[in-house]
Amino acid sequence: MTAPLTPPHQPRHDGPWQTPPGGASPYPVTETGDEGPDLKTEVLQAAVVLVAVTLLGLLLGALWLWLAPKVPLVSDSTAVFLKDTEGEEAIAADGIFALLALGFGVVSGALVFVLRRHGGIPLVLALALGGLLGAVLAWQFGSRLGPTPDVLAHAQEAGKGVTFDAPLELNAKGALLSWPLAAMVVHLALTAVFGPKDPEPEWTAPPPPAPQPENPPHPG
Repeated sequence: MTAPLTPPHQPRHDGPWQTPPGGASPYPVTETGDEGPDLKTEVLQAAVVLVAVTLLGLLLGALWLWLAPKVPLVSDSTAVFLKDTEGEEAIAADGIFALLALGFGVVSGALVFVLRRHGGIPLVLALALGGLLGAVLAWQFGSRLGPTPDVLAHAQEAGKGVTFDAPLELNAKGALLSWPLAAMVVHLALTAVFGPKDPEPEWTAPPPPAPQPENPPHPG
């Protein structure tokens, strides 16, 4: 009589609960979700966003020039004075620039999210830098399109006692940050709410264990 190949008290090594070599999981893992673009594609997209957002500053500058109130000046042939010393046109010009920059930031942040939902850190940095450059471009473009900054020459050209417009200036330089801050806040908020989520592994249920044959009785 021969003894069984598998002793009765030794665990079998072909059961369904055996851990595969290398510590791998015995259950298949299924990953779901769309993969984002690679780094090269992200950098290219970020460059496009940077240029596009910066060029929007030309539109912001034109709107600022159109909507900002004019500051009236008058000359007595020896000096230039504010016609209305209690006027708040200069403060209003700064406020209009800040409001327009906030609006451009909201729109640009939302558009970038809709068009490039899988964008990563390079895209966000390009959006912020483009907003800052666009605001600076708008400031310079609107100022240059407005009345000449040479107030004395303008006063001499206008004549004594004639009202003329002061150059368009941005006194509150902090308004330049309105665009990039608004763009980043809107983009990050939309990404947190509607952006693609990291896929969670789906665990497949293991097959039921196969019935084990009864061990033959141990020979006496």
